[in-house]
Amino acid sequence: MAPRRGWGLVFQESLLVSDAALNAEAKSAPKPSLSSPRDYLMLMKPRVMSLVVFTAVAGYVAAPGPGDWTLGFATILAIACGAGAAGALNMWFDADIDAKMRRTMGRPVPAGRVAGEEALMLGLVVSGLAVTMMALAGGWFAAALLAFTIAFYALVYTMWLKRRTPHNIVIGGLAGALPPAVAWAAKTGGVTLDPWLLVAIIFLWTPPHFWALCLYQKGDYAAAGVPMLPVAAGPRATRMQILIYAVLLAPLGVAPALTGLGGWVYAVVAGLGGALFVFLSVRVALSRAGEQGAVGAADLYAVAKGDKAARDLFAFSIGYLFLLFAALLVEHGAGLYAPFPFTPLLDMAR
Repeated sequence: MAPRRGWGLVFQESLLVSDAALNAEAKSAPKPSLSSPRDYLMLMKPRVMSLVVFTAVAGYVAAPGPGDWTLGFATILAIACGAGAAGALNMWFDADIDAKMRRTMGRPVPAGRVAGEEALMLGLVVSGLAVTMMALAGGWFAAALLAFTIAFYALVYTMWLKRRTPHNIVIGGLAGALPPAVAWAAKTGGVTLDPWLLVAIIFLWTPPHFWALCLYQKGDYAAAGVPMLPVAAGPRATRMQILIYAVLLAPLGVAPALTGLGGWVYAVVAGLGGALFVFLSVRVALSRAGEQGAVGAADLYAVAKGDKAARDLFAFSIGYLFLLFAALLVEHGAGLYAPFPFTPLLDMAR
C-alpha cells in the first residue's frame, strides 16, 4: 500500500505546479518592447542620411529651370526616405557583424532594442513609399534611379560585396553618389554631364574618406571578419590608395567650374579644398596610420597618436564634400553665381 500524503505536502506540490504554470505562461507571453522612436530613427542612419539629403538638395537647386518647390520638397523627402530605408535594410542584414564591432554594437538591432524582422519590414515599406513618392513628384525616370540606388546599396554592397572583397566600398560607393543625379532627374526629367560629374566626385571621394576611418578602426573590421582594405591589403597599401584617390579627386572636384555649373565661389572652394585634401593624404601616406593594431574605439575621433593623420583626413573629408555642395547651393540658390571665365567643357555639359 502506498503511503498516504499529508494535506501540507499536497498543498506544497500544488503551489509548485502553479509556479511552474505561471513561469511557462510568462515565458510564452510577449515581452514588452524596449524600442523607442529614436531607435527606429537610428535604424535609418540619420548621419549618413543628412549628407545624402544635402547633396541632393544642392543637385536639385543647381539643376536648370525654375522648378516647383512643393514637388522639390517631395523629391528631397523621397530621397531622404530612400536613404533611410537602405540604412534600415543594411542594419537588418549586418546585425551579426555589427554586434562584433565596438563602433556599431550599440545600434538598435545588435543591442536588442529592435527586432531584425522589424528593421527589415521598416526598410521594405519605406523603400516602397519613397519610390512611389518620387514617381509622383519627379517622374518615373527619377523613381527608377532612386529604386536602383536603394537596391544597389542593400543588395550589391551590403549583401554581396561588403563581406567578399576589399573593393566593397569602391563599387558600393555608387549608391551614396547617385542622390544628386536623382534630384536633377526629378527636376529636369533627365541627366546631363553636370549631374554625372557630381556623382563622380562623391564616388571618388568615398574610398579615401572611408579608408581613413578604416585605418584607425582596423581592429574592429578584423574582429568582425569584414575584408576592408586595411585588413585585406594592410595599412601601407591602404595609405597609398588613399593618396592615389586624393590626387584623382582634386582635379575632378574643380570640373563643375569648367562646365559652367560652378562659378567663382565653387572654383575657389574646390581648388583650395582639393589641395588641402591632397596635403592631408600625403600626411597619411607618410604616417604609420593603421599600424597600431588595436581594436577601434566607439568614438570616431578618439585615436592613438600614430593614427591622428588618418583621423584628420577623415574629419576634413566630410567638410570638403559639404563645402563643395554648399558652394553650389549658395551660388544657385542665393543668386551669387558669377561665371568662371574658363569653361572648356561648357558645350559638353549641355
